[in-house]
Order: sequence, then C-alpha cells, then structure tokens
Amino acid sequence: MSADLASLSQSLSSLVERFAPSVVRVEARRRHGATGIVWSAEGHIVTTHHAIEHEGSITVGLADGRTVSAELIGRDPSTDVALLKADLPGLTPLAPAPLDGLKVGHLVLALGRPGRTARATLGIVSALGDTWRTYAGGRIDRYLETDADLPPGFSGGALVDVQGRFLGLLTAALSRTAAVVIPGETLGRVTQALLQHGGIRRGYLGVGAHPVRLPKPLSERVGTEGGLIFLSVEPGGPADQAGLVMGDVLVSLGGQPLHSIEELLGYLGDEKVGTQVQAKVLRAGEVREVSLTIGRRS
Repeated sequence: MSADLASLSQSLSSLVERFAPSVVRVEARRRHGATGIVWSAEGHIVTTHHAIEHEGSITVGLADGRTVSAELIGRDPSTDVALLKADLPGLTPLAPAPLDGLKVGHLVLALGRPGRTARATLGIVSALGDTWRTYAGGRIDRYLETDADLPPGFSGGALVDVQGRFLGLLTAALSRTAAVVIPGETLGRVTQALLQHGGIRRGYLGVGAHPVRLPKPLSERVGTEGGLIFLSVEPGGPADQAGLVMGDVLVSLGGQPLHSIEELLGYLGDEKVGTQVQAKVLRAGEVREVSLTIGRRS
C-alpha cells in the first residue's frame, strides 16, 4: 500500500472513531433497527420519520453497549425527520457544517449503527443542488446525494466528509434511486419546530389535483399556460367550503400561478395556515375568482 493510501485509510478510520459515539441505534420498528444522531447536550436525538413505526416503546443503543429508553418529541413526514429525547449524559452532539465548498466528487463516509457496533461505507458526493421539495411538500434547503451504500438500518445515520465535517442526516425514503442527505440547515429548522409544536404545520385545500395544459384561447385569457384540475374535493374541506368542485381548474392562489403539484405544496406553507386568499379557477370555460381560507393539514 502506498504512503498516500495508508494515510487516507488511517484518516477514514480516525473519522469513524471520532463520530461513532454520537451515532446511536434506534429501535422503533419490527424488522430492522435504525440509526440516529445525538443532536443536543440535553439528550435530543434526530432520526428519520420512517424509522419510527411504534411510538410507545422506543429504545436507543449507545456505543458503550448501554440501552436507554427514549420518547418521541415530534415528527415531520414531509422531510422524513423525527426528534427523540433520551437520557444521554456525556455524549457529544454533532454540529452540522454548512455545505459551502462541497463539490460533486468529494469523498464522504456514511456512518450508521444498525446493530451494536458502528458501521461505515465510503462514497462520493454524487449530486448537489439547490432547495427542493419532497413528494409530501417538505422543503429541503439543499439537494445532497451520495452514492455511498446504505445497508438496512443506515437511515438516520450521519454523512461526514474527509475533513471531518458533519454534512447531514442520511435517508433512504426521499428517493427511490439514491441516498439523499437532509442538510443541517433543514434539520435545525425542523427540529426547532418539533420542539415548539411537536409537528410541522402545513396548509391544505382538501383536493386531489393533476396538472393540465390549457388551450391557447383560455391561456391567453387567464395569462398562464396551465393549471391544476381537481380530481376530487374533500367534503367539508377548505376548497369545498369555498364552493369549488371536481373538474375546476385552479390557475392561481393569492395571485401566484400554479403549474404543478410541487408549486401548490410550496405555496401551502406554515405561514399560510388560516389565511384568506383569492383563488382563480376555470369552470366550464369561465374564469371565476373565489375567496378561500387555507386549512391546516392534520
């Protein structure tokens, strides 16, 4: 082995030793254990929402072999984040680093504790992008993907780079084809909301919708090329209460044009819950404007 490879090998091993005590096992589902990371000196642990199948009897396995009980503080399915609280005296929380300077191709380590011991896999940053929204409408502040293998139980683990920076939380639930990382900025925002409210407020209309392209005469009249057609309207929901019906095409909310489900989910943020907005819809070729109040998704 060359001196450079030997040095890299030793550096990677040292990183695992350094981070392993802050990477814990989370037992809250039937088939496989999951992983979590120590988030605060007060004993908060961040893991993935999909790893918590039963809330009543959650246990956490530590690096020294101890097992302690934990309680669920809150969870956010839209970002796949869950926050636990356990008695963890003396453990060091992981402080997330900004992603400034990170590039596609940089070497990274995925750390998990699916069993009693810590495990690691090596990979690279395979994709890096801007803010995006999950299929459930959660806002992730940066897109970060790694090709590092995630064996069963690695979700909720830590991604670190060879400089020793904690980059974010690993999850296998936000993409069918890649290991996605929830960056520190998102973790901080979501965990703060979970601490304060036990959950994330999301607005909703009570509709099922699909994007459609408008015929040119209609698009010229409403000033946009597409909208969202209502395939279903929930009885008693905000859209139903505003008089909207199945077959209506929503072209804008609060003056913001809507062309995709992602744009609608992005509009229905925490700050919109309970507010009254103008909805522009097409019904049987006629343009209508109705006032509706954004509901709260339970």
